[in-house]
Amino acid sequence: MDIRNVIIIGPAYPLRGGLATFDQRLSKEFSDEGYDCSIYSFSLQYPAILFPGKTQYSTEAAPQELKIFTKINSINPLNWLLVGKELKKIKPDIIVVRYWLPFMGSALGTILRQVKKNNHTKIIAITDNILPHEKRFGDKSFTKYFLKSCDAFITMSEKVMNDLRIFEKEKPAQQVMHPLYDNFGEIISKQEARNYLQLPINEKIILFFGFIRKYKGLDILLEAMADERIRSAKIKLLIAGEFYEDEKIYKELIDKLNIQDSLILKTNFISDSEVKYYLCAADAVVQPYRNATQSGVTPLAYHFEKPMIVSNVGGLPVLVPHKKVGLVAEPDANSIATAILDFYELGENYFIPHLRTEKQKYSWANLVKTITDLANDIQK
Repeated sequence: MDIRNVIIIGPAYPLRGGLATFDQRLSKEFSDEGYDCSIYSFSLQYPAILFPGKTQYSTEAAPQELKIFTKINSINPLNWLLVGKELKKIKPDIIVVRYWLPFMGSALGTILRQVKKNNHTKIIAITDNILPHEKRFGDKSFTKYFLKSCDAFITMSEKVMNDLRIFEKEKPAQQVMHPLYDNFGEIISKQEARNYLQLPINEKIILFFGFIRKYKGLDILLEAMADERIRSAKIKLLIAGEFYEDEKIYKELIDKLNIQDSLILKTNFISDSEVKYYLCAADAVVQPYRNATQSGVTPLAYHFEKPMIVSNVGGLPVLVPHKKVGLVAEPDANSIATAILDFYELGENYFIPHLRTEKQKYSWANLVKTITDLANDIQK
């Protein structure tokens, strides 16, 4: 198959967040490799009542040299038919569609059913999640509806692959490493980063980064910060990310644990232009998740060569080899606290050579090759 035209369906500018960042970086890779690539994004992604953050939209400048069309309304069935017919007529060689939430199953599944009528376009889904972290009524039905509209699948963790095979046992699927987020700038010195964020230069600072949701286990990490061993070591936790649930629960826990002096709170959305400062300011990144598929924070830490302390759930232990690029702990406060102390005992420099070696596996070119190989293997 002579593949020339690729359309990505998923969030993109002016929408913000990790999915948009991923789609834009993937589109750039396709374009850099000579494909005609564009993104069909959402004119309405989430109704305001369903969106947990403060705003869905970026305040950054628009990305350069990307073709982004804001077309899809997630709650308007007429729109789904119109977009589907438009894409059917365009007749791209490949559609790469992102699937991360069953709520999107109806819209995306309906659009793709229209596209399939052209008997040409190969539809490959990048499935970030098959079943969501927070379960809701209708999840399985929406997911089944979506999966039936696709020809092949890419997962970025073994857990998601296993979940996929519960629903779809026959269609082709490949597991790949989540590529590095290399579009947030180059590594800067810890001193420069801390000066920018007005953080003390010589203190021990670990980082929790990203949207704050229950499954990410920030409360477990807060309890770890109350451990007397952590207090005695004078370790501080920088929390950088927006609350996607009631922040009152966390504030009450902080007060109860009396750890205010051990925390640096930056609980607003971190813009793309500031990401490098937070990653480079930290000694290590902590991901105390209760459950996980893959994490966008992990490839971010790899890019900035920051050791990781992760919980032993989902795909995280595979992504973070123990005592090489980081440490793996159980998802409880005592184990996380012990791992933090072990990290400082080993020292940040212990992990750097391993990080530099391991990060070579995480390329966007590899993802593009996996997509095109799958497309060539699909029989129409």
